[in-house]
Amino acid sequence: MTSQSPRHHRAPTILTVPGFNNSGPAHWQTLWEQSRSDTRRAELGMWATPHRNVWVTKLDQAIRDAHGPVILAAHSLGAIAVAWWAALAGQPQGYPVAGALLVAPANVDNSASPSDLSGFAPTPDAPLPFPSILVASTDDPWITIDRARSLAVAWGSHFVDAGPQGHLNAASVFGHWDEGQALLDRLIGAASDEQGRPCAPGIARSLVATSTAHPFPGVGLGG
Repeated sequence: MTSQSPRHHRAPTILTVPGFNNSGPAHWQTLWEQSRSDTRRAELGMWATPHRNVWVTKLDQAIRDAHGPVILAAHSLGAIAVAWWAALAGQPQGYPVAGALLVAPANVDNSASPSDLSGFAPTPDAPLPFPSILVASTDDPWITIDRARSLAVAWGSHFVDAGPQGHLNAASVFGHWDEGQALLDRLIGAASDEQGRPCAPGIARSLVATSTAHPFPGVGLGG
């Protein structure tokens, strides 16, 4: 799978990674693609009948096609696909994927999960080879806040408690989801230093964890 070295310094491409049944026109991922020139979708296909190996292979190709640093903005089952890609790709620390925003990961290990999701079990539990932020809701029907927090610990992700926001999708009435874009910008800022060189892993993770303001006022921001 993907094994690349930086050819030159450039701003990262943002790849959205939707979940089960894709993301519709009102979803924040779609709106970001329409409003941000740096953002496009990883077309994984088989949206209604997802297959782990197919999704991981197509995600790998989308990352290759970017020809430079990538930041992934994944939702639900897409976040689990990112974890599987990281487990299988064997990329060097921080390149080509320079970071990931993992929003409302689906709990594919739950015995009550639909069969289309259970094919992604067991969820990889190795640390991700890039800085990441995991955002979870306290009333998400697809994952409990405790399970989401445990995934953040396993993956080495900075954890953000978004409060009661449902599945953090179009039904949550986010629109362009400014809070999510603030977190995305934090990952972009941690991808390289002032000279455009990739940040060392420890520095990048520290930058991701540092914030002057909480994107979700009134709720917790964990480490």
